[in-house]
Amino acid sequence: MYTIDLTLKFTPIPVSVQRKEAADAEALYQKITSAMKASNPELIELTCEKQTEKKVALLSDQISAVIVSEKDSAAAAGRVPGFFTLSES
Repeated sequence: MYTIDLTLKFTPIPVSVQRKEAADAEALYQKITSAMKASNPELIELTCEKQTEKKVALLSDQISAVIVSEKDSAAAAGRVPGFFTLSES
């Protein structure tokens, strides 16, 4: 399962959707980054393959970051995807 996290401007909590296949996650990543590069804001409507009832629509000019990560069974519970994690033991 692949998670696509979108960080929105002025919003501390990311918006996340999941894709089952790596190719689908990459295609969605490309779609979002293309919309972010566009000069005019676009409405992006997303659904989740894990929670099929989950839907979200947002404007591309409000996205500040996109992260694609693979959820594997070895990942610690509660671990958020990203580039750096600081934990105290």
